[in-house]
Amino acid sequence: MAIIVQKYGGSSVGTPEKIKNVANTVVNKVKAGNSLVVVVSAMGDTTDDLIALARQITDNPDKRELDALLSTGEMMSCALLAMAIKDLGYDAISYTAYQIGIKTSGQYGKSLIDDINADRMKKSLDEGKIIIAAGFQGINDEGDVTTLGRGGSDTTAVAIAVKLNGVCEIYTDVDGIYSVDPRKYKNAKKLDEIDYEEMLELSSLGAQVMHSRSIELAQKYNIPVYVGLSNSNIRGTVIKGVDTMNLESKPVTGLATSDEDIAITVKDIKNDINIISNLFESVAEKKINVDMISQTAPIDGKVNVSFTIPKDDMKECLTILKSYFDNNQIDIDKDITKFSIVGIGMKTTSGVVAKMFKLFRENNIAVKMITTSEIRITCAIKQEDKMKTISIIAEKFNL
Repeated sequence: MAIIVQKYGGSSVGTPEKIKNVANTVVNKVKAGNSLVVVVSAMGDTTDDLIALARQITDNPDKRELDALLSTGEMMSCALLAMAIKDLGYDAISYTAYQIGIKTSGQYGKSLIDDINADRMKKSLDEGKIIIAAGFQGINDEGDVTTLGRGGSDTTAVAIAVKLNGVCEIYTDVDGIYSVDPRKYKNAKKLDEIDYEEMLELSSLGAQVMHSRSIELAQKYNIPVYVGLSNSNIRGTVIKGVDTMNLESKPVTGLATSDEDIAITVKDIKNDINIISNLFESVAEKKINVDMISQTAPIDGKVNVSFTIPKDDMKECLTILKSYFDNNQIDIDKDITKFSIVGIGMKTTSGVVAKMFKLFRENNIAVKMITTSEIRITCAIKQEDKMKTISIIAEKFNL
């Protein structure tokens, strides 16, 4: 008997009718002889509504209490889905993170799963129950509820699949993973499969289909993840390890953009590695994620350093910078889009960078910063150039 861990996103359980549809889908899987664990997100825009509610109380909600508040959204979805399944004549039981022992560590709002005590879930499955588990949440060593960050229910589902040695299916409001966001490029191609590395890069660069930490976990434990449309027979996409010996010659698999970052430039820094090291250590201590970094060549013993961070961390980062540098040394650029192309084929294909920058030159697209890896090229461009760049690059690279 196969153990299947399914995850349904907020749009899939956004209304009572949709919850009933999910219940029917789950029951049909059970009828086929499978054991089911179903991880659910909060209904529709519930998480956003709860955040807005907290901000009506205070502009700066306490992070511990905010996590306690946000976790209630998933609990509500769990209970309602369990009721719907029981109404169909099947035994279901809803569990919070505390009840199934999802242990977390790290900061409130973006904690990490350390371990899951699967004993209670195994017992319930052995008793023939359908488990409905709250996604997005865990319990830290102090016994406090913590949340995993946006999209964290994906990570919950993959982690449970790892512990139960099951397969993982992610159901959402899209029918698979596309080479480009179809909302931004109408001719985007749906992928039958994609490699873990490629999906991880795309997720971390702005593709919103999957939580990046869920892909890291799936890759580490070699758990294939199916991504498809809720309550549909349309074939989706499988994320798995791809045999690189049999890859087609196509060097680029996908494209992603993000408008969620700002670029900070610190000018006229003394060319002293200790100063730069201390700066980034201070930023890291505040758990601020630095992505793109560039440094100019020394002139008269001084350099300029530029880097990108999430917009939400700007205020905290500026506080750190002002403890090291004068205000006139710090420039903030909010007008950036991170534009990335990703593909394992880049490892063995030359000329991808040259082709990309030729297209930028021919279409007058200015590049502010660049960073690369073996399978990725990321550029910071002006936000007004985003849609034009997507269309040009997607067409020329057959995405």
